[in-house]
Amino acid sequence: MEPTTPLTLDEQSDLQPRTPQPAESGLRRSMGPRHLVMIAMGGVIGSGLFLSSGYTISQAGPLGAVLAYLVGAFVVYLVMACLGELAVAYPVSGAFHIYAARSIGPATGFATAWLYWLCWAVAIGSEFTASGLLMQRWFPDVEVWVWCLVFAAVLFGFNAVSSKFFGESEFWFAIVKVAAIIGLIVLGGAALFGFHPLSSGGSHPFLFENFATESGLFPNGFTGVLVTVLAVFYAFSGSELIGVAAGETKDPATSIPKALRTTVLRLLIFFVGAIAVIAATIPYSEVGLDESPFVTVFSAIGIPFAADIMNFVIITALLSAGNSGLFSCARMLYSLAEEGHAPRAFKKLTRRGIPLVALSVSMVGGLASLISSVVAPETVYLVLVSVAGFAVVGVWMSITASHFFHRRTFIRNGGDLSALAYKAPLFPLVPILAFSLCVVSLVGIALDSTQAAALYFGIPFVAACYIWFHFRHGRKAVPAK
Repeated sequence: MEPTTPLTLDEQSDLQPRTPQPAESGLRRSMGPRHLVMIAMGGVIGSGLFLSSGYTISQAGPLGAVLAYLVGAFVVYLVMACLGELAVAYPVSGAFHIYAARSIGPATGFATAWLYWLCWAVAIGSEFTASGLLMQRWFPDVEVWVWCLVFAAVLFGFNAVSSKFFGESEFWFAIVKVAAIIGLIVLGGAALFGFHPLSSGGSHPFLFENFATESGLFPNGFTGVLVTVLAVFYAFSGSELIGVAAGETKDPATSIPKALRTTVLRLLIFFVGAIAVIAATIPYSEVGLDESPFVTVFSAIGIPFAADIMNFVIITALLSAGNSGLFSCARMLYSLAEEGHAPRAFKKLTRRGIPLVALSVSMVGGLASLISSVVAPETVYLVLVSVAGFAVVGVWMSITASHFFHRRTFIRNGGDLSALAYKAPLFPLVPILAFSLCVVSLVGIALDSTQAAALYFGIPFVAACYIWFHFRHGRKAVPAK
């Protein structure tokens, strides 16, 4: 795929590294590296790990689930390397579609923006639905949709105050989730080594006994691993929020690379470590979407009130992910309006620099969960996960392709690589490999009848974006500056 419009000299100059100055008006640069890391961690650590990981283990088997999450972590590293170079070179809020518009073509930028908005609008719905399902442990007579409405009001309030308040709230939300994951890895790992003094008895697996199933290492074959890759990618979605928040970050050239490195390392340890402990503790045939595997593990090793404690932690985690998702949706609509590709009302900011109209519309999209929570919540939840997974994979493909064309154009125009504050390694291998692995994940979901709905909805959605852009803007559109 070639860029649709050659870059002019002015546009080429815009590809040079820059240190943007805070604007007197507009979004505020009020977040530092710790906020970026926790926003990314908050966006990632949600239902994809705490709930749908049970689906991954049940389909791929113990060893297959660990391998699937290792592949996911590797792809995240590749995508983050590409994103880091783009975000440092051009740090603007909701920047994904601007990278694509400049490097590939304006229509691709438009489709990328709406695809990412879809990703998080659907993800918000899945987080609300999952939270409502878990609340029924304590309030079985209260309908799931009621909790969806309550949680929506809380998260809207967090986002409507200020970006700094959002960053602080997400920082503390994420700490609760990280503590739960560390507790699972440490206590669950100790139990696997035979140390479980809190347990009331019963048999406990030693080390990786559960990995040797009656059906072999891969009970459903390699296909079982392949069909779970999209759910795994969904579990890692949110890591790219660092790029979304770039326009509200102090000193992007320093903060963004630091946040990227820290985020990838922590995700590798937390995700792969947690999945390994869960898969080694619980037989793969006993996990699913009806209960969080975290609850099952803590109950198995004898933690007092484990189920209730973890239920609270997981609901907090889900709301944290929804909090980050709502932030992302609003910034993407704001960025689209800035480029003239969405209603101008989305550009309106409050005195605190919050795009309130964009925030409100995004919340309406997320409240689609009210419908899903009434009609077969568990089944619809998996469909929501698949659609969101398709959308985030599409965005990752856009990021890697944008980086490929960005770097190639930069070099062709005589750019000095040593002048880049951050550059992705092993070009062009990194963007090509990341793009290819994303394509493989989309092929894999066609093999699962439940997840295939993501293709039936996602592909027409992308096509509709291109068609709409062609008829609405046509050849008059130019890459964003």
